[in-house]
Amino acid sequence: MSATTQAATESPEPESKEARLKQYLCEKASDGELYFKSKFIADEVGLSSKEIGALMVKLTDCAELEVEKWSYTSATTWRIAPA
Repeated sequence: MSATTQAATESPEPESKEARLKQYLCEKASDGELYFKSKFIADEVGLSSKEIGALMVKLTDCAELEVEKWSYTSATTWRIAPA
């Protein structure tokens, strides 16, 4: 099996930063609600905590997820749950 064939069979990486974050959050929240701070997931998503914070505001209108700004103590905590 060639490397080209292997790459084609893997799930594709979302193109936009927003899509990448949305996919990550949908996967993590599939079992129930999730609480997180941007700085703790930044490396996993491949974005800065500042980018995540800006994108979370856009995701508040997402049909697949319930997004709620939960609390603020040194950094915003977000609550995510499947819609």
